[in-house]
Amino acid sequence: MSTSDHADPSPLADGFGDPADPGNRPARLAVGVVGTGRVGPALGAALQLAGHRVVAASGVSAASRRRAEQLLPGVRIVSPPQVLAAADLVLLTVPDDALADLVAGLVATGSVRPGQLVVHTSGAHGVAVLEPATRAGALPLALHPAMTFTGTSVDLARLAGCPFGVTAPDELRPVAEALVVEMGGDPEWVPEGVRPLYHTALAHGANHLVTLVSQALELLRTAGVAEPGRLLGPLLGAALDNSLRSGDAALTGPVARGDAGTVRRHLAQLSTVSPDIPAAYRAMARATAQRALARGTIDEASAAALLDVLNEENH
Repeated sequence: MSTSDHADPSPLADGFGDPADPGNRPARLAVGVVGTGRVGPALGAALQLAGHRVVAASGVSAASRRRAEQLLPGVRIVSPPQVLAAADLVLLTVPDDALADLVAGLVATGSVRPGQLVVHTSGAHGVAVLEPATRAGALPLALHPAMTFTGTSVDLARLAGCPFGVTAPDELRPVAEALVVEMGGDPEWVPEGVRPLYHTALAHGANHLVTLVSQALELLRTAGVAEPGRLLGPLLGAALDNSLRSGDAALTGPVARGDAGTVRRHLAQLSTVSPDIPAAYRAMARATAQRALARGTIDEASAAALLDVLNEENH
């Protein structure tokens, strides 16, 4: 159901204008934050720096309340319905799996008002998850900052130029993009239907990168390297830069060269020092071999030899 069935968003959208034009500043809004984990207080603080006013926040744990006090000093900590009662724009910054139940609960208690901007920051969801609020007359936006958060003031500086995955009804796109620009971010339009794929890509790259780097650090420590980060930093930085620029053309190393013997020696070493890293190495080596074969970096015979080594180590 369109937001226009319940509230006419066009005056608000027109008021925002072109988000790239600094002269088009939206009306100052009373902002509420539901969920004071690492993301909510930082985005609330960014909106305050843009001239909006955070009027209320909700948080349960002691850590979340401390974050709110540090980034949103003086802001009242109240219940979620009380946050919505005070706010023109509500940030729902809760875990992905909690979002649908939160929205349903807020609507069931009559907390959502017609014309209220309801914004979530989940990468996995578009605006469909806000449908109960939309039916109640809210204006739904999905604004996902593609960045990891620390829950400290450091995050505010990192928001400068941060890409935000933006999903919204077409008539609210100017509003969504203007809010992102005000927070210092760079809006990237993500259609509703591909939102799950968008989030999968980000999680696969960022989350698994952390695991991969942590495993490499562990192996270097086992090898006696006192400061493995100093050794890995330049290498991984160059690899990341090359892969972002060139994709599979940046593949290097024994798998990309078809050196099955070296891969066998790697696996023999891993089997003596770690219970879980060998499986990760095999999975990534298989994927690398397939991509190298598709690119023509190795031929079918080399790929087959690599896969034979990787499979024999499984038995």
